[in-house]
Amino acid sequence: MPLSIFRYRSYALASPLIRCFRSQAALKALAKASEDKIPNLILYNYPSFSGAFAALFTHLYHSRLNIPYLVLPFSSVEPFRVEDLCIDGLQNCYFLDFVGPKGFADELAQRTSCQIVGFDHRKSALSKIPLNQSSCGSLTFHVNLEKTSSVAVYEHFSSRLSEVGSNKGDAISLLNSTFQDQVENVLKYIEDGDLHRWSLPDIRAFGIGINQWRSKLNCITNPHMYKQLMGIRTGDLIATGNSHISNKLAAAHKLLDKFFKIRLGRGLYGECLGVRADGNPDLSDEIGKELSKKSASVGLRPIGAVVYLQRKNLKMCLRTFDAATDTSEVATS
Repeated sequence: MPLSIFRYRSYALASPLIRCFRSQAALKALAKASEDKIPNLILYNYPSFSGAFAALFTHLYHSRLNIPYLVLPFSSVEPFRVEDLCIDGLQNCYFLDFVGPKGFADELAQRTSCQIVGFDHRKSALSKIPLNQSSCGSLTFHVNLEKTSSVAVYEHFSSRLSEVGSNKGDAISLLNSTFQDQVENVLKYIEDGDLHRWSLPDIRAFGIGINQWRSKLNCITNPHMYKQLMGIRTGDLIATGNSHISNKLAAAHKLLDKFFKIRLGRGLYGECLGVRADGNPDLSDEIGKELSKKSASVGLRPIGAVVYLQRKNLKMCLRTFDAATDTSEVATS
């Protein structure tokens, strides 16, 4: 049977360090995996949706083939140490949506003689990939700047599972037909955001909707993570996001009538409309953009200035609806 973190729920629930990522629950899971000589260790970037979905696909692959494994979240806030991961019997270690701190993978490969396979889509990952030739045969990193990690992992394990099924004369799929289209559509939106394309319809609303799931991406504290990820629907997330945007715009409109005129850079950059939004800094983007439209309509610069008090400091946020207007130049004046 697959070794899942779910088998260690009793440790997690009893531990006061449940929300630490290098927690007693995680370390006890690793100790038990070492005792049982579990050959496959799966680490995923937390709190990343691409990392969590990559963990789902890796979990499905190993479960389909009844291969023992252990899945744990890997956080840069309190990362595992190399010695934590040196478990007996380790053969394969997967880094999902991260490549680890510089030198981390190289040291782990040398100390355990395991095969390490990593997936990432960030340009910053390229500088962290080890160049040490002594262990290069044990390290494989897939860094594709045009494909998010979750998609790369999905394609990787789908292909491997198909090969296994082909050799056995069976058709085995990572996802059944009930979930395939649904999950693949979610992946498209995640990729659109991860790669900063922002090209899909309602991508902003999707981002707001899915962000509410971020607290559920720790498989130690949430044993239902895989089932929940499989149940996510793009349409539901977009509806949630649009509702949130509408509520924020409604709240923002209540402040728009209390505007005043501001001289930008002592008048060097012209004038625009401003408004005080003390207690509502989270509405600064919506208020600023709406105010910039009103500012332009009365013949001023198409800029909205949102002024608010934060920790006894007066702050100003400049926003515009006009793509040709550079607010950063004004802000640094």
